[in-house]
This record gives sequence, structure tokens and C-alpha cells, in this order.
Amino acid sequence: MNAPGEGAFRRGIRLGIDVGSVRVGVARSDPAGTLAFPVATLARPKAVAAGRPDLDALVDLVREYEPLEIIVGLPLGLDGREGAAASAARAYVADLALWLAERRVMVAIRLLDERFSTSQAARGLRSAGRDARSGRAVIDQAAAVIIVQHALDAEQATGIPPGTLIDHAEDHS
Repeated sequence: MNAPGEGAFRRGIRLGIDVGSVRVGVARSDPAGTLAFPVATLARPKAVAAGRPDLDALVDLVREYEPLEIIVGLPLGLDGREGAAASAARAYVADLALWLAERRVMVAIRLLDERFSTSQAARGLRSAGRDARSGRAVIDQAAAVIIVQHALDAEQATGIPPGTLIDHAEDHS
């Protein structure tokens, strides 16, 4: 007998997040969990005193789509190690988990290796004739689409949800 979540693909929406220092790209899957598409690009506030409209928007999206989980890209280095960008993504996930919990919105969060999602997204835009500078918001969304699609494809192939499930209790300390 398979453990819960293993051996069978889980149907349901996944919400994907590509965390950047200036913007957060958001994508989602369809309810069947077969195809990912862009949703939004959220601006990150420059100062904490400005509030967290990005986290408020993510809470609203979770309430709207009721996803099985949120998949956040973890930007590892080429050698597979975590650097400053990965630490920043982990900090963002901790903030998001706390923001969700304070609003009584429960959803699983997974971190997924996304070493090449942004470069793949930029390459795809260039091949489609779009200028990378003018399309930065689109690149963030496209990177989030790549993260979600990668997760869907991996789970369909193995029956096991990919990435690392975040323990919300650890992130609140």
C-alpha cells in the first residue's frame, strides 16, 4: 500500500511562486493538475513599514484558488548549494507561512529546486521576440509557470510530490 501522496498523482490546483528581490511571479495549475499558466506579478515592498501587499495578495490567491499546495522555487547554485538567493527565498517562505497562519489560511508549502527557471523564462521570451527588460514582470510569471509545470511533471512521473515540504512550526520560531 502506498503512503499518502505516493504512487498516485494528486489532482488539484498548485500555486507556484518565483521569489525575486523586487517582484514575485505567481502561476497556477489547472484543477486537473496537468498544465500551468501565469497568474500575476506582485511587487515586493522596499520597506517593511510599507506593509506586505505581496503577502496579502498571495493570501487572497490561496483563498480564491484553494490550492493543494504552494510550490516556491528554491534558487540553488550550479553546484546545488544554497547561497544568498536561496536564503532569501527561505526567509520569504517563513514570512508567507506566518502570514497565512495568522489569517487562518492553511495550505502546504513546498520548496522546489528551480536553478534555471528564470533563465529558461528569459530565453523563451527572447525566442518569442520579446525584450527581456520590458518583459521582467512577464519573466517572473513565466519562471513561476516553469516551477509549477516541473512539479506537475515530476509528480506525474513518480507519483511522489517533489520538493521539500516546509514545516510551518519551524518557520515561526
